[in-house]
Amino acid sequence: MKAFMGKDFLLNNEVASTLYFNAAAPMPIFDWHCHLSAKEIYENKTPKDITELWLGGDHYKWRAMRSMGIDEKYITGDADSFEKFKAFAKTLSYAIGNPLYHWAHLELQRYFNIYTPLTEATAREIFDEANMAIITGGFTPRELITSSNVVCLCTTDDPADTLEYHQKLAEDDSFKCKVLPAFRPDKALYIEQEAFTPWLESLEAVCEKAINNFDDFIDALNSRIEFFDSLGCKASDCSLSYVPFAEADKDEINSIFIKGKNKEALTKEELDKYRTYMIQFFAEKYAEKNWVMELHIGAMRNNNTLMFNKLGPDAGFDSIDDCNIAVGLSRFLDSVAVKGKLPKTVLFNLNPKDNYVLGTMLGNFQSSECASKIQFGSAWWFNDNLDGMMTQMKTLANLGVLGKFIGMVTDSRSFLSYPRHEYFRRIVCALIGDMVVNGLYPCDVEMLSEIVSGISYKNAKDYFGLEL
Repeated sequence: MKAFMGKDFLLNNEVASTLYFNAAAPMPIFDWHCHLSAKEIYENKTPKDITELWLGGDHYKWRAMRSMGIDEKYITGDADSFEKFKAFAKTLSYAIGNPLYHWAHLELQRYFNIYTPLTEATAREIFDEANMAIITGGFTPRELITSSNVVCLCTTDDPADTLEYHQKLAEDDSFKCKVLPAFRPDKALYIEQEAFTPWLESLEAVCEKAINNFDDFIDALNSRIEFFDSLGCKASDCSLSYVPFAEADKDEINSIFIKGKNKEALTKEELDKYRTYMIQFFAEKYAEKNWVMELHIGAMRNNNTLMFNKLGPDAGFDSIDDCNIAVGLSRFLDSVAVKGKLPKTVLFNLNPKDNYVLGTMLGNFQSSECASKIQFGSAWWFNDNLDGMMTQMKTLANLGVLGKFIGMVTDSRSFLSYPRHEYFRRIVCALIGDMVVNGLYPCDVEMLSEIVSGISYKNAKDYFGLEL
């Protein structure tokens, strides 16, 4: 029996261990999609305690705690720090097989040098030891990023964001990690939502210009794209429950925009036409800027109305949509490719039934512009677990070129989330090590090391054009 999460955790043979320790582990981290706050990185405050650092804003943990029947008081409510920590510790003991179990213990090991399994019985001891470490130092956002060997991270930013903290960080020579904005124009797409009108007002404010019609709107978005680009933006991101495709001319889109702006009811056909036009517009702009377009497809958000009204979005009440994404995605990609304006694109699916849909879609639009111009994004959200990662990479290996995969992202709001890259890299090495041991690939250590270091870091660095 192996030691619990020991040195060779997830590494089942000598080839896997050699690849991990010699090729994967030494690589720095480029976290090209996350939800960290540039403001928090700039302000660089020491957290109050491990509860604030570990449980605040982490809806993965919140969902597990709710599944244990724990009262919301101990999750997002006003219980004291230790009681919240103890409630999570109790939950974790029962979360066998959940990646949270591995992530939590990797974080305790790597940042706090704590190797005792977290349970309700050990909660007090670990809570006190972790808090003493925080008091001793090394737990500000910048210190955690630096100690995790992160050389660049891309945040997720709305077009109306001022990006003032990105500007301040860019001017601060004392912090070596690049913090780049990434353009997330979701609020521009969902014109039918209540939030659209106040968001449009914030866009007007940041552009210092009234938006009276669709041309004004496009001008405003163009100005924000230019601003993001001036601060080193290399990526965009968009969340779509499904990929619409219903083309319309600009006059019709202007009419739809005016109706949405005036809070008039819109049909599904009108919304599909509007969103199709917008994602085509954005894709073409990204191609001009040589940005990477990320599409996250298949989330069904804010399912629990009672809890949405109480806590707002991003509180752990999202799940997987079961829509058909193939036709809309194909027609959208083709509509910009035929113009020669398809940007480098990363496709993420939330529903694992769509693995082969995306795995085959990649091959339709590859190009000599770069290796694997269309990427199959790493196992995302509900899939970023041992089985999900293995399945996603096996799909890519079966259908595409695994050796040019751009690898893992944290997709996280937590400054302690970087051991997820270690988790991923160990799984990569386990997968490839098994292929070698089973005679499916030669034991060419030099080539294998190139593949592993590429998937861990180098491929993404090259793909996004990261300059360090």
